[in-house]
Amino acid sequence: MAEHDSKGNGQGGPASSHKAFDSFVETIAALRAPDGCPWDREQTHESIAHNMIEEAFEAVDAIESGDTAHLREELGDVLLQVVLQSQIAADAGEFTIDDVCRDVDAKMIRRHPHVFGDRTASDSAEVLDIWDSVKMQEKQSADAQASERAGLLEGVPTSFPALMQAQKISRKAAAAGFEWDDADGVWRKVAEEIEEFKAAANADEAEDEFGDILFALVNVARWHHVDAEGALRRSCAKFRRRWSFIEGAAWAKGCDVSELSMDEMEGLWQQAKARE
Repeated sequence: MAEHDSKGNGQGGPASSHKAFDSFVETIAALRAPDGCPWDREQTHESIAHNMIEEAFEAVDAIESGDTAHLREELGDVLLQVVLQSQIAADAGEFTIDDVCRDVDAKMIRRHPHVFGDRTASDSAEVLDIWDSVKMQEKQSADAQASERAGLLEGVPTSFPALMQAQKISRKAAAAGFEWDDADGVWRKVAEEIEEFKAAANADEAEDEFGDILFALVNVARWHHVDAEGALRRSCAKFRRRWSFIEGAAWAKGCDVSELSMDEMEGLWQQAKARE
């Protein structure tokens, strides 16, 4: 097993120093200094919280579009949010960027005992099982030290997109033992929820039951090691591409897409699909 002090940079050698990172941290500190930028000095954790979400989604868009040059830029914007939030904390005497790095480094070592410890993992599914079990141990340890126990799902932010929340919630519940015996059981749950949706007596009940269908399908995705959020994003991107083809064909005919018949739209859809 690899020892912690022999961690590499992914290229077979020891991790190098990161002068550019240190310089960037100093730049942000200078912006927050008394003689720095008035806007940066005014910011709080709360005032720029939304930027963290926006920049993360823009980075994901760059990844999904395969634009590595844009990804490099967007990762810089994500890093900006991390370093700026850390500097705000440092100015308030809460923590520093070094604390953030030390904490996440220690967490990665704890959660990879198959690399830095005596556990073994032959594939990514076993790695995820180890990750979840270590997280559960960490939570139990934290609960034992806390004056009030925190619920298992309190660590899942309600600000997450609903599909992402469902993924996190189902994984945590499964790690605690609330799990089906096999994938067939999950599919039976999907079928059960579909029937309840069909039998819904009103719009509110239908909305509840439809949510249950989606939640059950997230569990199907988890059982098959599919990222539900990523899968739906890919489907949305695919629909966008095909719809753009249909729209372009309509414009080429000198008409709006709404003027096409359903048969014409379906024919163009199949053409777009064949092109992929």
